[in-house]
Amino acid sequence: MESSIECISIQDGVREDEILNTHSFSQFSSSKPSHNSNLNGGVSAPPASVHELLECPVCTNSMYPPIHQCHNGHTLCSTCKVRVHNRCPTCRQELGDIRCLALEKVAESLELPCKHNSLGCPEIFPYYSKLKHEAICSFRPYNCPYAGSECSVAGDIQCLVTHLRDDHKVDMHSGCTFNHRYVKSNPRDVENATWMLTVFHCFGRYFCLHFEAFQLGTAPVYMAFLRFMGDEMEARNFSYSLEVGGNGRKLIWEGTPRSIRDGHRKVRDSHDGLIIQRNMALFFSGGAKDELKLRVMGRIWKEPQNPDGGACIPNLFS
Repeated sequence: MESSIECISIQDGVREDEILNTHSFSQFSSSKPSHNSNLNGGVSAPPASVHELLECPVCTNSMYPPIHQCHNGHTLCSTCKVRVHNRCPTCRQELGDIRCLALEKVAESLELPCKHNSLGCPEIFPYYSKLKHEAICSFRPYNCPYAGSECSVAGDIQCLVTHLRDDHKVDMHSGCTFNHRYVKSNPRDVENATWMLTVFHCFGRYFCLHFEAFQLGTAPVYMAFLRFMGDEMEARNFSYSLEVGGNGRKLIWEGTPRSIRDGHRKVRDSHDGLIIQRNMALFFSGGAKDELKLRVMGRIWKEPQNPDGGACIPNLFS
C-alpha cells in the first residue's frame, strides 16, 4: 500500500540569519484577500483567523503562554524568543519582556485539532490540552529505528521500511522464524557496536532484530532483542523467543517486543533481551579464542485474544 507521508528530516535549530531574513509580516494582518463590509452593511470577516494569530512566525507552531510581543505588537513564542536573541524577527526591534495577555486569554477559549490530523488523528482538544495529547498521539511520526547512527528521518511505518531497505541497506525477511549467524574475529576485544540485522514482516506487521556488543559494568557482553514497528499497545499482542547455544548447551529468552517508540539504547540499557556473557559466547563457539561464531535462532508469534475482554492470554505452552 502506498504511503501518503513522505520521510522528513528533523532539524534541531534554525540559524538566526535565516530567521531574521524571512518575509516580514504583521501578526494582525493577513496575506489573504480582505473581505470588506458589503454594500448591505454586513459585517466583514476578520482579516486573519484566530488560529493564524496564535501561530509563531518563527517555528510556525501554536503559541502557549507566555506569549511575547515587541513594542510594535508582533508576537512569538517563548522558545523562539531565545532563539532570535531577544530581537523581533519581523521588525528587528528589541523584544523586552512584554506579554501579550489578550492573545493568551483568547487561546483559553479555543478548541483545535491535533497537529497530526493530516496523518489521520481525528481528535479536537481545548487549546491547553492539545500539547499533552500530541506528545503521545498514536498518529505521530515514528523516528528511524536504525541502530548505530543518529538518523533524523521520521515518517509512517511503510515510509521507514522503505528507508531502512534503500538507505540503510537492512535485510528484509518474510516469515516469523529466523536463524542468524554472527562471526567476529578477535572476540577478546569487545567494542561498543550495534547492528540491525534484519527487518521481519509477519502477521501483517514489521519487526526489527538487533544485536549489540557492549560493556556491562566491566564484563563484555552480547545482546539480542526484537523491536516492534508500531505502538506499545499493539506490540503487546506479540511475543518472541531467541535461542543461542552450542556444545550441548543453550540459552533461551522469551519476551514481548518493544515498540520502536523506545530507542534501541533504552532497550539495551534496560537489559530487555537475550544477554550472553563473553565467556559463555566463546563456549558456545567451541572455545576458539581467535574467532567467535554464534548462531541466534528465534521466532515471533501472535498472542491469542481474550474474546471477553480483548486482552492477550499469555501463551505459556508455546
